[in-house]
Amino acid sequence: MRAVSLFSGGLDSMLAIKLIKEQGIDVTALHINIGFGSTKDIKEQLESRANLAGADFKIVDVREEYIQNILFSPKYGYGKNFNPCIDCHGYMFKIAKKIMQDIGASFLITGEVLGQRPMSQRKDALQQVKKLAEDKDNLIVRPLCAKHLEPTKPELEGWIDREKLLDISGRARDVQLSMAKSYGWEDYESPGGGCLLTEQVYSQKIREHIEHEEFSVESIDLLKYGRHFRLPEGAKLVVGRHKEDNEALKRVSHPNYISFTLPLPGPFNLINRDATTDEKTLAAKIAITYAKSETNKEYIVEIDRREYKVTPFETKAEIKKYFVNK
Repeated sequence: MRAVSLFSGGLDSMLAIKLIKEQGIDVTALHINIGFGSTKDIKEQLESRANLAGADFKIVDVREEYIQNILFSPKYGYGKNFNPCIDCHGYMFKIAKKIMQDIGASFLITGEVLGQRPMSQRKDALQQVKKLAEDKDNLIVRPLCAKHLEPTKPELEGWIDREKLLDISGRARDVQLSMAKSYGWEDYESPGGGCLLTEQVYSQKIREHIEHEEFSVESIDLLKYGRHFRLPEGAKLVVGRHKEDNEALKRVSHPNYISFTLPLPGPFNLINRDATTDEKTLAAKIAITYAKSETNKEYIVEIDRREYKVTPFETKAEIKKYFVNK
């Protein structure tokens, strides 16, 4: 028999897999990429953690569908920031149900812990997730907190032993950390989220972005990196903050943006393709201010095959009024 586990790479999801694997059930760890996870490519790390817990690994990319169907119209609203957690979990279970059918698995598991998160892991929220997931057959098992919940079909049918499941609740992590130590695990995601939609700064960037332009799959990564500026006539400028940031921005491919570099060591930059001449001049001036430039010295910056002669701002304080996140 096989189960499909929603898999974040965090300790809770690893332990949920381990508890079911120990009962002789094969497990496929399913990572659903909605786009708002790590700013780094951690696919290999996720697969390694899934394997460590005893599961094989599968990843599916649902970014486009998530933006269209979930992000901007959640039935149960948002959490503290731009996080539609209840709708998101319900949606993920629907994806997992499809995968379950495709690979011949019998039920679903998740590392959720009752009361661990204030929006999506309350008892009533779990019922809302169940409804969104259309789990009419009662196939979602939460091994870490199962004894606080009504028995599921896999338990009632004897596929798994309920007595070997746990009764963890709340936000404390002592039990999980103790279990990880007993298994000899050291590589697992630290507690505390990992979803950019729960972060205030990223959420503010989304809200500001959709006031000026359409949000697309390409926008997800655009908002992950750099300093963001909104210029006077509506164009956006993104300026890299450091070497790693610059490299990440080079990989961003957005049809509405063009890139430009500087004639001296400094940041990599992106600007709206339809920015006006005045905005491009200002963008060059802002970017050169963040480079290893000299005040009062003139520099030539090329943007979209046109040269702009600019001098740096005397202080970065003069630029603050253009920041998206002030």
